[in-house]
Amino acid sequence: MKKNILLTAAALVTTLAGVAQWQPAGDRIRTQWGEKLDPQNVLPEYPRPQMVRGDWQNLNGLWDYAILPLGQTPDKFQGQILVPFAVESSLSGVGKSLGKDNELWYNHSFTVPAKWNGKRVLLHFGAVDWKADVWVNGVSVGSHTGGYTPFEFDITSALKKGANDIRVRVWDPTDDGYQPRGKQVNRPEGIWYTPVSGIWQTVWLEAVPQQYIKEVKTTPDLDRKSFRVEAPVCGAQPEDRIEVALFDGDTQVAKGSSLNGAAVELAVAEPKLWSPASPFLYDMKVSLVRNGKKIDEVESYTAMRKFSIGRDADDIVRLELNNEPVFQFGPLDQGWWPDGLYTAPSDEALAFDVIKTKDLGYNMIRKHVKVEPARWYYHCDKLGMIVWQDMPSGDRGPQWQMHNYFTGEEKHRSAESEANFRKEWKEIIDYLYSFPSIGVWVPFNECWGQFKTQEIVEWTKAYDPSRLVNPASGGNHYLTGDILDTHHYPNPRLTLLDTNRATVLGEYGGIGFVMKGHLWEPDRNWGYIRLNSPKEVTDEYEKYAEMLYKLIGRGFSAGVYTQTTDVEMEVNGLMTYDRKEMKVEPERIRKINQKLCNALSK
Repeated sequence: MKKNILLTAAALVTTLAGVAQWQPAGDRIRTQWGEKLDPQNVLPEYPRPQMVRGDWQNLNGLWDYAILPLGQTPDKFQGQILVPFAVESSLSGVGKSLGKDNELWYNHSFTVPAKWNGKRVLLHFGAVDWKADVWVNGVSVGSHTGGYTPFEFDITSALKKGANDIRVRVWDPTDDGYQPRGKQVNRPEGIWYTPVSGIWQTVWLEAVPQQYIKEVKTTPDLDRKSFRVEAPVCGAQPEDRIEVALFDGDTQVAKGSSLNGAAVELAVAEPKLWSPASPFLYDMKVSLVRNGKKIDEVESYTAMRKFSIGRDADDIVRLELNNEPVFQFGPLDQGWWPDGLYTAPSDEALAFDVIKTKDLGYNMIRKHVKVEPARWYYHCDKLGMIVWQDMPSGDRGPQWQMHNYFTGEEKHRSAESEANFRKEWKEIIDYLYSFPSIGVWVPFNECWGQFKTQEIVEWTKAYDPSRLVNPASGGNHYLTGDILDTHHYPNPRLTLLDTNRATVLGEYGGIGFVMKGHLWEPDRNWGYIRLNSPKEVTDEYEKYAEMLYKLIGRGFSAGVYTQTTDVEMEVNGLMTYDRKEMKVEPERIRKINQKLCNALSK
């Protein structure tokens, strides 16, 4: 007992000393949330809102780190890093680059609560970019590749009483590798941004029973007025039963059960529908029951909605929500932060962009070549924002022919690169599958890393037939998928029309406005055009919106304006990069946007 008290006291002294030393790296602009960040209380919210258990422990905070050449092992560490901020970020307290010839090492101590005795302990990582190897108390517990999806390891057998030690090794080549990386490059300029290496989402522990529910996968079917719920179990026994209950507030509206790993079907006679105007969510409880005894239970939620395409009275193919045509209109959302890079400084900050987008009258967000933490999609579900989800781009692309159907030669990836793309794309779809707000998968942006388009699109559609597939937003076009997507800057223009798929304008706008005091770099700023005041920007925005509105009757079924915020050297946001200033006149923008979103309403 005395030894444990001394260990705890020593750990507390070390933690307090680290907190006293931690400060953001560099002198670039910061958000209001970054400015008031408490290193002892970093992103404390439960990180997995679609599958909630009570027994968990957040491991975010100050960890030891070292950057060493490939193959070297640290005998001592170089300082402390604030997890979960990437090593290149200001809020990490480090602000150093990694590169393909080095590895980033982390070390952290933790104790397991006594009340977890008899349970299995899972170690979760929200996301680590790119390759992670993990040890607990010197025992290798697993490895993972892929910078955008969560993973976990059962570390029960590696644990000991008292203090336990986690060690993580990360390698991330950024654009020196083939892996999906989005807009990260080793030499940022123009539309290309700073690398993001290492842990960039919450790290946490979870206690589970010896047999437990591994995931909850929910598929709504509006036409059949039912939900399909799949809940695979780790260590399932033949007599184990999955029971699912669906709630509207405190009222149970449906229940069902299954054996042998079968899906549970829930029928709802008069389902309440989810939409941007009315984002209704059903609560759900999923239980593992054995011989009448509840072994495990998780809380979840779902929504009834349907994404499809259909012809209108003029025989134009439209995007539909709940069997009704809806003109989907929203910003290109990069999800970058000046102080946290990929990582929002707080959950309030993470929700802020979604709330602001909603306030500005949009009904959709295109999440651009990045995948967000689960809580971002939770905010979209709650607030009612349709999401188009890009696959982060990687490798190299072929010749670009955006304004005609492709006649060139496809890019041939290496077998290793192709296998990795397929693995990571499947993991992203699996991770995001049950979030109701996601309506469109976008495997490729422009021609960045585009390859085997028809095959990738057909696989995506078969793997998730509940959503639409936009093959290549502004990329090389093939007669596949549900959507034809062209880009045209700065003003909208209809350059190609498909009479059998929905035709959309996947990017336009990019109106630049430099606001001094809110710049990533004072002298290297970029936008498609450059204006000088919120009024000028809004006037130009309105001019483009009128052009787009007139093109809806000619065939456009959606539009995406570039972009939500400034990002690094890009100054074409609706807001500054630090989110401290609006660069447009909000009430005018809201009115303009609502006209577009309601363009197909009856």
